[in-house]
Formats: sequence, structure tokens, C-alpha cells
Amino acid sequence: MGGSAAAAEGGELKRHLGVFDAVVIGLGSMIGAGVFAALGPAAAAAGSGLLPGLGLAAVVAYCNATSSARLAARYPQSGGTYVYGRERLGPFWGYLAGWGFVVGKTASCAAMALTVGVYAWPGQAHWVAVASVVALTAVNYVGVRKSAWFTRAIVAVVLAVLAAVVTACLTGGTTEAARLEIGADAGFGGVLRAAGLLFFAFAGYARIATLGEEVRNPERTIPRAIPLALGITLAVYAAVAVAVLSMLGPDRLAHATAPLADAVRAAGVPGLVPVVRAGAAVAALGSLLALILGVSRTTLAMARDRHLPQALAAVHPRFQVPHRAELAVGAIVAVLAATADVRGAIGFSSFGVLAYYAIANVCAWTLTPAEGRPARIVPVLGAAGCPALAFALPLVSVLWGAAVLVLGAGVYGLRSAAAART
Repeated sequence: MGGSAAAAEGGELKRHLGVFDAVVIGLGSMIGAGVFAALGPAAAAAGSGLLPGLGLAAVVAYCNATSSARLAARYPQSGGTYVYGRERLGPFWGYLAGWGFVVGKTASCAAMALTVGVYAWPGQAHWVAVASVVALTAVNYVGVRKSAWFTRAIVAVVLAVLAAVVTACLTGGTTEAARLEIGADAGFGGVLRAAGLLFFAFAGYARIATLGEEVRNPERTIPRAIPLALGITLAVYAAVAVAVLSMLGPDRLAHATAPLADAVRAAGVPGLVPVVRAGAAVAALGSLLALILGVSRTTLAMARDRHLPQALAAVHPRFQVPHRAELAVGAIVAVLAATADVRGAIGFSSFGVLAYYAIANVCAWTLTPAEGRPARIVPVLGAAGCPALAFALPLVSVLWGAAVLVLGAGVYGLRSAAAART
């Protein structure tokens, strides 16, 4: 079924979001996830090569963001690369992209919910995580504009906390520039693995593309909002990574369960630790809010095409949101948040999302100059970089991620064969 016909059947979403709101939603998704959850595992993988790993992740993210922005302006519909793959490469590739995104980002939702619990109330982390999912699903249910306003407040708080962390570390008495030097422990494989883990932190700009049907003047807004959000996030991540690494060094950072809290404690500002813990919880809430938005919109698009139950394509007549998709996503994430592990979810999520963006870059290659095609080098680097980072991830993440994609492809094949027989 064509996108427009399906949309008409399931109901159209309303265009509320301007450039500022779109940038804020992207920031809310990106700032928090990487700073508070991925720096430690990335340092364990790369050692003193953490900063090159961050740079490599940023390059791949830039290519993906540019390709996604051009495609989103061409196809301003809910669903992101699910829609682009379907329109440019065929139904199977769109389906595979959507499958990888929904499954991978559902794992990200659980990871962010658990991060809220670990920082806010470690002894009851799973219960806090479930409560967070329920609360933010309710916020999303009453409309995307309310979600955008809530995200503005979260981003303001998190940026203030991160600024305090950077200031404390860079003015602390034990900061050493020598800890930033790249040593013999920074092997190429470790840097690649770190980049794959840190990519988890940058992937939030997809929220802007997946909300394409709710953005005003999408042809102009989305290409501006995505690079702005990514650029601000890279600047923040670079400042925080340099500050924390110069304070703790790669070895202590690799073993830190709460790196930013450990860094301000080492800087001699223990009174800032509770503030950092609160900021981490708020940051994870922002990421979780934007993630639920993105997953529910891709679910909506796949339901419109009957790759998921068509009941999930319904749009609430008053709030103008895909309410059934949001409730379904919230329920699944709540179950995962009650049982999952934070660190394991990061690698699994990264694999699925890197597969999603590999398809996006191939789609961008097929654009014509009249359709706003980016410079050829951009989708080439993106399409090559995504699988390189994906297969450099920890082996368990690669195996689980590949198995889930194969499962999705198998389900598609069985459904197609059944449809052909009828």
C-alpha cells in the first residue's frame, strides 16, 4: 500500500514542530545517552584511543545525518529510513530498516529507563525504570508539542550539569593533559569498537527524521535541524570527554560505573556528585522520551503498510498522536526495563541502528541532484562506515544483532510467500 493512501486510512499527524523544537528533540535524544552510559565501555575498548573513537563515530554520524536530512526533506513522513528504503530500494529494504530500528531502539529505551533507575535510586532501579516508562508514555500520549516542551526543560538542565562537570574537571588540581595522549594500547580494532559503542550516543538525530510528518515546512526545517543538533552534541561530547579523560585517565574511566560522578569527586568537588547523579537521571529521561517518540512513529509507518498489526496505525482524534503504537511500545519497553541489563543493550542497539543507517546511505546515493543529493562521498563513507562499526562491536552484540535481522528477514519472506499463494 502506498504511503499516502495508508496515511489517509490510518489518520494524518499534525505539523506542530519548527526548527527549534526539532533541534531540541534531537538534543534530548543524543545528549545524555552517550555521556552517561557509553564513555566507560568505550574507554574499556579503546583505552587511550577514546578520543579518536569519538571522532570516528562523529564522522560516520555526520554522513548518516546528512543522508537522513536530504531523504527526510524528500519524504517528510513518519518512519524515517523505513519510508526511504521502501521508496528508493523496494519494500524489503524498507522493512528491514524499520525492523532494525524498532528492535534496536526498543532496547535503547530499556537501557535509558534503567539508567534513570541506576542514578535515581540504585536499590530499586528496575521499578524506577518501569515507572519512568509509564510516565513518559503518558506525556507522549497527550501530544508531541507537550513532549517538545518537556524536552526543552530536560535539555536545559542537562547542559547546565555538564557545564558544571567540565568546569570542575578542568579547574581541578589533578587534571593532567598527559592523560589525553594516545598510547600503544590504542589499537585500530579497539578504536573501531569504541566508535561503534559511541555511535549509540549520536543516533538521536533520527528522532527528527522519524517525526517528519509532524514538522512544519519539512523541506527546510529537517535539513537545518539535523546538522544543528548533531553539531551541538559533538561539541558537548568532546568537551565532556576531554574533561573527564584528563581527570581520570583511560584506565580509571574504563572501570568507572558512574564516570562523571567519579570525575567531579576526583576534582575535589564531592558536593557536586548528587547534582551529577540527578543530571544523569534527567538526561536519561530526555533520551527515553525522544526514543519512545521515534519508535512509535516507525511502528506507525510499518503498521500503515501492514508489516505490523494495522490497529497500531490509528491516530488519536484529539491529541493527533499514534496512541496505540505509543501504548504498545511503552508496554514492551516496561517489560524489558523490568528484566534487562544496561550495558548489554547498548551494543545490541548500536548494531541494529547501524544497519538502519547503512540502508539510509544507500538510499541517499540514489537521489538525483534535483532531489537534493548530497556530495557522493557522504553516502559512500556512511555506507562503508556503518557495517565497519557494526561488526567491530563486542561479539555478543554482533551475534544477537545479526540474528535479529535474519529473523526479521525470515518473517518478511514467510509473509511474502503466504501472500503470493493467496
